[in-house]
Amino acid sequence: MEQVRVDKWLWAARFFKTRSLAASAVLGGRVHVNGERVKASKPVHRGDMLEISKGTDRWTITVDELAERRGSATVAQSLYTESSDSQEARERHALERRFTRALGADLGGRPTKHARRQLDALRRGRRRSG
Repeated sequence: MEQVRVDKWLWAARFFKTRSLAASAVLGGRVHVNGERVKASKPVHRGDMLEISKGTDRWTITVDELAERRGSATVAQSLYTESSDSQEARERHALERRFTRALGADLGGRPTKHARRQLDALRRGRRRSG
């Protein structure tokens, strides 16, 4: 086997859960082969460089092996090699996401009925007990 469709390879390498998701990502321009935007039927060869964007994550990988069938996760990881720059950028981005908090995340959940009544009482200027 010298070549495989890019959507099949992405599915076999476990970048996407289904082949149709892989095909729609390729058609949506989120996958580039050797720096070019391609169609889902584009053949991938050993040594090709792929740039994959999925959500906020970006991978720059080199194809080491070809596969048409989906295997285990360890087999899928042996199909490609991620560049060190890409790996560092993904790890840095993950740290940034972990340390940045969403607006209002520190406010907690919705107040209970009892807490709402206490807030209303405070606003009215008197405090209920119990």
